[in-house]
Amino acid sequence: MSASMFPPDYFARQDERDDGLFYTFPRKVVHIDDHAIATLRDLYAKLLPSGGVYLDLMSSWRSHLPESLKSQRVVGLGMNAEEMRDNPQLDKYLVHDLNQNPVLPYEDKLFDAVTCAVSVQYLIQPVAVFAEVQRVLKANGVFVVSFSNRCFPNKAVSRWLSASDQQHVALVTRYFEESGGWYGIASYADEPPVPRQHDPLYAVWGYAHSEDNAR
Repeated sequence: MSASMFPPDYFARQDERDDGLFYTFPRKVVHIDDHAIATLRDLYAKLLPSGGVYLDLMSSWRSHLPESLKSQRVVGLGMNAEEMRDNPQLDKYLVHDLNQNPVLPYEDKLFDAVTCAVSVQYLIQPVAVFAEVQRVLKANGVFVVSFSNRCFPNKAVSRWLSASDQQHVALVTRYFEESGGWYGIASYADEPPVPRQHDPLYAVWGYAHSEDNAR
């Protein structure tokens, strides 16, 4: 599955150099404020199955998973080993560049849930990545994609930079639709009134088809 159904300039970036260069140095910071983090944790608590095996996609220094989930295992896949090494919620991690290779290095139907926090805007092959997430999820497993209004503009794709927050939600929803194999696609928005007192948080999620609901 590719992004061929989108105009090619959607995924152009200001900085087209190897992403490995950009992520050479660790950035041990959170990219959303405390309110948005708490909102994301609450959303995870509602959507992720308790006691599951989770994949933190495009992982970093923190995963924002609530302790109440009592995960069986959390696997991180990201770009900087030092960041993930210092993530207290990861049981295992792997450095992998999804923009160079969107194929996930995991077996089919391995995870109960996959999360991707404030990073989807950097994917240049999002449809291929979403299809891979669907492959590694167990039947009825959930994929939660969250984002805010912040990014590294030199590495975010062109369409993301030119879109509004509501258009971001629509774009990520389309990634789910175009990659196939999903049901129950839904979205959430926590938008503070203007002037904003905290970061907004948006999320789109979907569930991997089982044989029963694929009919």
